[in-house]
Amino acid sequence: MANSLEQLRQSTIIVADTGDFESLKKYKPTDATTNPSLILSAANMKQYDHLIDDVISKCREKSASKSDEQALIHDIMDNVFIRFGEEILKIVPGRVSTEVDARLSFDCQGQIDKARHLIELYEQRGISKDRILIKLSSTWEGIQAAKELEEKHGIHCNMTLIFSFAQALACADAQVTLISPFVGRIYDWYIEKKGKRDYDIQEDPGVVSVTRIYNYYKQNNIKTVVMGASFRNTKQIFGLAGCDLLTISPKLLDELEGGNEKIQVYLNKEQTGHAHDKKHDKLDEKTFRWMLNEDEMANDKLADGIRKFAVDAQKLEDLVRARLEKSK
Repeated sequence: MANSLEQLRQSTIIVADTGDFESLKKYKPTDATTNPSLILSAANMKQYDHLIDDVISKCREKSASKSDEQALIHDIMDNVFIRFGEEILKIVPGRVSTEVDARLSFDCQGQIDKARHLIELYEQRGISKDRILIKLSSTWEGIQAAKELEEKHGIHCNMTLIFSFAQALACADAQVTLISPFVGRIYDWYIEKKGKRDYDIQEDPGVVSVTRIYNYYKQNNIKTVVMGASFRNTKQIFGLAGCDLLTISPKLLDELEGGNEKIQVYLNKEQTGHAHDKKHDKLDEKTFRWMLNEDEMANDKLADGIRKFAVDAQKLEDLVRARLEKSK
């Protein structure tokens, strides 16, 4: 019998949640996702020193203002993301997700400008925007930024940090390309607040959340695709077999490859009759904010997720600054 990973591939597109090229070569995912935390982790690996140093050298060389160090650092950071994305696309046949700085999460125009700039950098390196998903935080501002990017600029977006049905509804209204509802961080919240760690495969609160979104989307013929993300264990992955895509860390990919548990397909777009959510009217801003406010878990985890990505973005910025000083 095929191992668990190969079985999973039969019903779900596998995406690697990493910036490490060696892991990508090993597991051969269709797509890859990155974020500031993953790029920071990769940037601290010795085997990528040459890549960071090359970006610093080239950005310094073309810097218009030698005195504006902060502008240079931001340029280097953008180009670090692009270089990692470029190398990843040499390995995966599909798309790479590149994230807009979480510190722009509440700045609609700032996210639009940054997304367009990232796409421009990719295109300068001969990479079509069709191979890129721009990741944006699923705040109201992030979702509206994605709407404009998709409609006016043909830039495909991956909405991250989704913890609530309200966020999924707003993303459907915006007709974004893809959403990444989180599983593990929801599970973490329930452990902290409720003290329960063990759930049956379809009762895990993160699995329940993604299943609800998936069923609603399929039942209402919403074109936005669903990519389950943020897993703590393989059981959560098994519970979402059949989802459009699943983005999985190298550690859990390794466990799946080494396992032989028989995979049952739980999500099937042809069989969503048990979905209990009626078609919603389009959400306006005040309704979205109220629904999110009423979901204590989602409100907590969205804010926490933005803070954590912002912290890692700052750490990456500090790393770049230190490398810049060292190379003078």
